[in-house]
Amino acid sequence: MTSRTQSWVTPSDMDTTEALGWRWSMHGDPARPTENSPIRRLLSAGFWGFAALSLAGFLGFLAFVYSLDRSEQSPETRADGIVALTGGAQRIGDAIDLLAKGYAKRLLISGVNEKTSREQISRLNPGQRQLFECCVDLDYRARNTIGNAIETRRWTERNGFNTIIIVTSNYHMPRTLVELDHALPNLQKIPYPVAATIDPHDWWRNPGTAKILVTEYLKFLAVWVRTRFEDDPERSSVAHIISGGAPSQQAHAEATAR
Repeated sequence: MTSRTQSWVTPSDMDTTEALGWRWSMHGDPARPTENSPIRRLLSAGFWGFAALSLAGFLGFLAFVYSLDRSEQSPETRADGIVALTGGAQRIGDAIDLLAKGYAKRLLISGVNEKTSREQISRLNPGQRQLFECCVDLDYRARNTIGNAIETRRWTERNGFNTIIIVTSNYHMPRTLVELDHALPNLQKIPYPVAATIDPHDWWRNPGTAKILVTEYLKFLAVWVRTRFEDDPERSSVAHIISGGAPSQQAHAEATAR
């Protein structure tokens, strides 16, 4: 029969075990933050704050995506002019069609590459060459959407227009309208979103579409914030930094690209 003996720890033994790190403490590890410590509360607040911000951002992205048009619809009313932002051949083609149908009396194609001539653009729409000769203006100055807004303002003021139809891609339309509302708050704008490029509702199963929409959503948020704190896009320091100089070049003769 095996006998069990119970050993008792004497005060001298306790000193030894403490020296060797064997003694258990009922007060916990002083280096570990307690449940009510400021550090633990700060970490918890940071986590829940990040979670709330992420959720708000995702819900905002969904609202942005599902607000985009999936098909083109003819404008409900006519306008003084049409502005097409470059970035896709479909945009220019749709703008030319609107002009040919009499929805406006003049068209501005904004942001044309300086190496692209009027003749090259007109060849893309061979049935509308007469319109190019009389009623189409080309803007070679704008470098980005901010520049498009600046050049649109100059063009509408020069022609005395009060109403314009905006032609650009569906995913680009929200940011374009923010820029134009900032540059031209008193001008009536009729959006004509071109939906032939991507289907925004397909974002969850198409990585390419998702990337475009996420990038555009972040740009939209940045523009919305920027325009809350500046008076004029032509004097915007942020716009100059983004454009690597100026969002719209002041001097560029159209004849150089013909």
